Amino acid sequence: MFRKVHLRLALLCAGITIFILFVMSCGYLIVSEQGLKNSGFLSFQSDMNTLIRTLDEQTIITHEWLARTEANGRYLINVVDNGVPFLYNERYSSEQKELFASAWDYYNHTFAAEPAVSASDTFHTEFAFSSAGRGADDYYACVVTSQRHSGTFQIMILCSMEPLLVQIRTQRFLFLLMDLAAFGVLALFSWYFTKRILQPLEENQRRQNQFIASASHELRTPLAVILSCASASGKASEAERQSFLDSIQSEGLRMSRLIEDMLMLTRADRYRWTIQKEPTELDTLLLDTFEAFEPVAKENGIRFLITLPEDAVPSVLCDPERIRQVLAILLHNAFSYTKKGGFVRLLLTHDGKSAKLAVSDTGIGIPDEEKKKIFERFYRADEARSEKGHFGLGLCIAAEIVNAHHGRILVEDTPGGGSTFTVVL
Repeated sequence: MFRKVHLRLALLCAGITIFILFVMSCGYLIVSEQGLKNSGFLSFQSDMNTLIRTLDEQTIITHEWLARTEANGRYLINVVDNGVPFLYNERYSSEQKELFASAWDYYNHTFAAEPAVSASDTFHTEFAFSSAGRGADDYYACVVTSQRHSGTFQIMILCSMEPLLVQIRTQRFLFLLMDLAAFGVLALFSWYFTKRILQPLEENQRRQNQFIASASHELRTPLAVILSCASASGKASEAERQSFLDSIQSEGLRMSRLIEDMLMLTRADRYRWTIQKEPTELDTLLLDTFEAFEPVAKENGIRFLITLPEDAVPSVLCDPERIRQVLAILLHNAFSYTKKGGFVRLLLTHDGKSAKLAVSDTGIGIPDEEKKKIFERFYRADEARSEKGHFGLGLCIAAEIVNAHHGRILVEDTPGGGSTFTVVL
């Protein structure tokens, strides 16, 4: 499911960004090409103004002057004197003659209403037109009409737009390459970005599935015992029936504790935990906890010690009941996994900025590769452990409580063997 979602999100993200980039590129190209065309036309008009001023200074239009004007290869010139083409025009090829014919035809149809000219009038018109068979303008043209004593003559000057069109095509090609490169980068980024977004969801889904599977497994065992005892009690004697009822009650309480732990974690996931912070004397809290667990230590043959700082410890703003619950979880684990003759120690330290509550034992310890996993739900470092009452939720609940206090919970090896859990508030 997540693969399909990942693919669709990546396509959606990449598609939107690529579409926006494509639209922006096209918009920039349109504006840029229009600017190039306007700049080219203004440059052509400026050249024509200079040429016409030179033309006005000429009393006679000679073939040499026309050839010299065309010498740079930029212009083609066609002259008509009193409606009669100059002999100079015959030097052009048939294709060039057709080009001039098309330009004259466009000029006569588009600019038919010419202003009247006086004896010394000269005026000119610049325009862009498309040669025969093409859909876009590919030539700039200037038509100069001059009235002289010998009559009226017209000069048409053509300038090819090919250099400008080459520049535009080159710009389009470069933009295409840049867009393709950007499309590839955006596609890779979208794939990576959406994958990073989905990772927490995928991990949460995996943990949720694992949680449900583990909860089902943990509930199945006491439920099977309850059903078996209920079935057997119907045919059992009075003494056996009482034993079965005791087992049913014990397993029912076990299920109740498990369900309560699961509901507590569910409330933590939904941020519905109520943390009622108040100034708390941690040394007093540790002493009360120590006294409560002394009978458990004696029953298991374990030495139970407490170490408090000599100086007074400032009050810490926390929920005393929740912190007592954390200590109870850590002590319960310590007593469960410490052999007879070992010791468990409660320790309190303070450095002026934070308080540290530690539970240290001489139990079997936790391998380094397991230390990061022990706070996961239903996780037990030793899968062979199946003592009743241990569901693999205690440390997870403890971590959630500490996180709700914006604190930290750490685990490290006890010198000489065992584990030490430290809560930093």
